[in-house]
Amino acid sequence: MVGMTVAIDGPAASGKSTTARAVAERLGYCHLNSGQLYRAITWAALEDGWIDDESRFEVELASLELKLTRTPPTFSVRVSGRDPGEALALPRTAARVSEVSARAEVRLRVLELLRAEGREGGVVCDGRDIGTVVFPGAELKIFLVASAEERGRRRLLDHGVEATSRRISEQAERLMARDVADSTRAVAPLRRAPDAVKIDTTGVHPDDVVEMIVRLAEERGVDDQPGPEPTQPAS
Repeated sequence: MVGMTVAIDGPAASGKSTTARAVAERLGYCHLNSGQLYRAITWAALEDGWIDDESRFEVELASLELKLTRTPPTFSVRVSGRDPGEALALPRTAARVSEVSARAEVRLRVLELLRAEGREGGVVCDGRDIGTVVFPGAELKIFLVASAEERGRRRLLDHGVEATSRRISEQAERLMARDVADSTRAVAPLRRAPDAVKIDTTGVHPDDVVEMIVRLAEERGVDDQPGPEPTQPAS
């Protein structure tokens, strides 16, 4: 497949996944959601009972078969032949994914999978270290931001919860704490790449954000080049 790699990073609830999928649809690419892979590993660790077993974790992770299949405009994932389906979005999985994704051996495994797909080109990938670690040579890098209050409001609405002032404030505090944790972690911290285009989505309609990114991709020659080879190792 010919096409560039678009890397979209940003803090929690900044709209990365929704934006990335929409951009992929517009460009005729596939949305490569790094969070889906971290959730898949977390799901398997919970399902098979080794998430809290340090003696088994690395061994089980090494034997885990993770298979990505392009199903435009996204990818489907199977874990050792199993389809986790909607279980990836369950609170049980979400509650443990942050700690699992912080493990160096997990990030390395996901990094290998993401880069393998990136070499095929025609992907829009989102996460927190895509432009800095996973695809440092991506033709287009985006860093989405929004105020903590705006992100809190979106998170509540996504979960079908009424966005009262008190709830928004509480959610904003949790997100700011997550920002600190993501930005200061030892492995692949959240960081804006020097050449990433920063887009503040506070008060901006999602369709307008997508349009901005599509225009930037078109300016860079969206279909002219294959996806980039990684130029830096993971830190």
